[in-house]
Amino acid sequence: MFRGQYAHAIDDKGRTSVPSRFRDILAAQGESRIVLTAGVDPCLVAYPMKEWMAFEERLSQLPRFDPSVAMIRRLYVSGAVEIELDKVGRLLIPTTLRATAGLEREALWAGMGKHLELWSRERFDQLRTQVLGDAVQMREIAQRLGELGL
Repeated sequence: MFRGQYAHAIDDKGRTSVPSRFRDILAAQGESRIVLTAGVDPCLVAYPMKEWMAFEERLSQLPRFDPSVAMIRRLYVSGAVEIELDKVGRLLIPTTLRATAGLEREALWAGMGKHLELWSRERFDQLRTQVLGDAVQMREIAQRLGELGL
């Protein structure tokens, strides 16, 4: 399971390192490739190859002409890119995906359990501030945590 947050630089070519803790998890799963796509939030989402393939299989079982399913395929799947980590654990983020997520000089990797999110540090900090300042949203989060026994 992917947990934690790690900030990493993005070089002039658009490469960033996958945090070593996350690389270790990928290696334990026998993975050297991930699938990177634009998220629903203003970030990128990274899946180990096996997780992505399982997602595509579940998606293929849904009604093809359902408008929301078609939109998932159109926005989420069609923009997905399969990326091989290099020997030192870096990946090249395609220009279009960097622009979509507002990634420039620093990326924030966020572990999300079975997948990862890749955020612009600035956007993530703005989201955090917004959520923490919204009493209604904080109550909803607290309620959900309570439902989970936390």
